[in-house]
Amino acid sequence: MQTFSVSEITGYIHELFDSDNVLADVWVQGEISNLTKARSGHWYFTIKDADAQLRCVMFRGAARTVRIEVSAGDEIRVHGRVSVYEARGEYQLYADAIEAAGGIGDLHRQFEALKAKLDAEGLFDPARKQPIPAFPARIGVVSSPTAAAWHDMQNVLRRRFPLAEVVLSPTLVQGTEAPPQIIQALEWLNRRADIDTIIIARGGGSLEDLWPFNDEGVARAVAASRIPVISGLGHEIDFTIVDFVADLRAPTPSAAAELATPNRDDLLLDLDRLRAGLTGLLSSLLAENARDLGRLQSGLRFVTPSKLIAAAQRDVAGGRQRLSRAAVLKLERLRDRLASSEKALAAASPDHILARGYALVTDEGGALIREAAQVSRDQRLNVQLARDRIRVRVED
Repeated sequence: MQTFSVSEITGYIHELFDSDNVLADVWVQGEISNLTKARSGHWYFTIKDADAQLRCVMFRGAARTVRIEVSAGDEIRVHGRVSVYEARGEYQLYADAIEAAGGIGDLHRQFEALKAKLDAEGLFDPARKQPIPAFPARIGVVSSPTAAAWHDMQNVLRRRFPLAEVVLSPTLVQGTEAPPQIIQALEWLNRRADIDTIIIARGGGSLEDLWPFNDEGVARAVAASRIPVISGLGHEIDFTIVDFVADLRAPTPSAAAELATPNRDDLLLDLDRLRAGLTGLLSSLLAENARDLGRLQSGLRFVTPSKLIAAAQRDVAGGRQRLSRAAVLKLERLRDRLASSEKALAAASPDHILARGYALVTDEGGALIREAAQVSRDQRLNVQLARDRIRVRVED
């Protein structure tokens, strides 16, 4: 069995292409996409229809002869030869002439038709668009787990707002099988009660690469989402139907991640500014209150409770002294009156009278004898002298 090297088999295919009369001189009609005009002057592009696509290259000399404006989406006729580019093992059309085929490409017509239809139904109306939460706790992402866009978004989300949890709802983002998967991914996130924001994203590509996001079913699923949806599809110049239906359009997947989250660094700066502002405000209030307190203290110097208490204590002490003096005077007056009374009593005392030579006469029953008529002969009487007592008998 003969075995060929890669170079040998590729060269053999090259010879087959070059020996084919049809491929050596052919006109191909299709829609142009992925047009790149290199600085070298060479053009690289693709022409396609609904079922296939063909890579093309037009070198600088031939590109200079093109007399029409060529842009993505145009329907054109390209002349050249189909051959093999052995370095990549790819066949492509080496173009030497381009003519306008007239009119916009079929995919563009479909795009504009669906855009007009959904616009007429109000799906693009800004009034129906939902606001994006400022501080999402959980973000749902509809994208391919193998896409670079998914990894780029994770980096952005971790850097900007690591508090948010990111939930991937995986799906294809290219090809005919992608639309139903995208719809299912959106519906799965909408059935969850913990998702605050949804990002639907994929990286850049040609019109046909992004075509799943021009699907009517996908557009209606985005419009029906109860959770706000941010679209981050392709590059800044790319627009899809989903971009018009989504609640917010971002130019790239990374930009969608930025629009979905606050910036941690900005929040920290805001907190620092608020802290500084509050510190200054509190300092001003404390200083003002200190001034007010000083003024109040100055005004209270003469009515302070300690002053009032001291004055009251002085009043009490003075009253106590006055009462003490009055009591002393009162006692002195009472002593004087008592002394006078004692003298008067002493002067009126029977003992004092008896001491002056008088006697007190009583009968045996103790009755005081004041006159002679009170006694009779031989009656015994008691005579009280100043110091002694004697008994006598009445004779006459």
